[in-house]
Amino acid sequence: MSLRRHVIARSIAVAAALVAAGAPGLALAQTKLKVAAVYTVPFEQQWVGRIHKALKAAEARGEIEYKATENVANADYERVMREYAQAGNQLILGEVFGVEAAARKVAKDFPKTAFLMGSSLKPQAPNFSVFDNYIQEPAYLSGMVAGGMTKTNRIGMVGGFPIPEVNRLMNAFMAGARETNPKVEFSVSFINSWFDPPKAKEAAFAMIDKGADLMYAERFGVSDAAKERGKLAIGNVINTQDKYPDTVVASALWNFEPSADRAIKLVKEGKFTAEDYGVYSHMKHKGSELAPLGTFEKKVPAEIVAKVKAKEADILSGKFTVKVDDSQPKSTAK
Repeated sequence: MSLRRHVIARSIAVAAALVAAGAPGLALAQTKLKVAAVYTVPFEQQWVGRIHKALKAAEARGEIEYKATENVANADYERVMREYAQAGNQLILGEVFGVEAAARKVAKDFPKTAFLMGSSLKPQAPNFSVFDNYIQEPAYLSGMVAGGMTKTNRIGMVGGFPIPEVNRLMNAFMAGARETNPKVEFSVSFINSWFDPPKAKEAAFAMIDKGADLMYAERFGVSDAAKERGKLAIGNVINTQDKYPDTVVASALWNFEPSADRAIKLVKEGKFTAEDYGVYSHMKHKGSELAPLGTFEKKVPAEIVAKVKAKEADILSGKFTVKVDDSQPKSTAK
């Protein structure tokens, strides 16, 4: 046998022995990671939609096997989550804001399974990591755009629930709007639902009737109201300008890919631990961004565009930090 053939044969024998011995990491490298997600709302809901998009992209690249269940009631969440863990999924994702205790109980029962969950609370050792859409940076920039686009100096804001995840984006948006327009006033309301477009639409109509000519669309339904009344809107989490080309001026986008890709990599390497993934939603990690102005590129005043670009550069360089304010925003309009 030649030296080359001898080396190849020996390498194959060593690899076979490692597989037989159950060498850590080797099996994962040869098979796709099993990933599951449990969502309390439909895939089309913007927040969950961004998580789903990132995981579908990893699936398309051949990195993972991905299963997900949408519209899971809070009362059913623990059961579905537990079934996915029992089925051998190595990484489980979802949003547990209303089911924190149940989700963390499942994680304790499956210490070898990795969990990455949208949560207002802290990580739980050894295997329960948390994430959130810390996209206050592009929210601030979108507010700067809004301040320069309102003619009545009245902006309407419709949110889901007044929880930190929503409050911080609204507060950042308001601060950005005040930077370019100190005269602006805000009407703020919450529909107490994560997905109720008709209710959000009605709330938006009420604000427009009181003089708001630009709406902050934290929920689906708000842009529809703005479109019907010939007003403008600022999007949140996703970019819907293709559906509202004459309505949606700008949007603060959340990209979950940096968080998802990091978790997948760590699980494959056997290095996943409980940590807070919030920072991976920041602009410097490409976890968020201000959407291109698109159809409004020539409609937003040039001086506003210049200010936004300068502020974006300051954020990326660390010269300017957008304050994280989780307190409930209040209406200022009289």
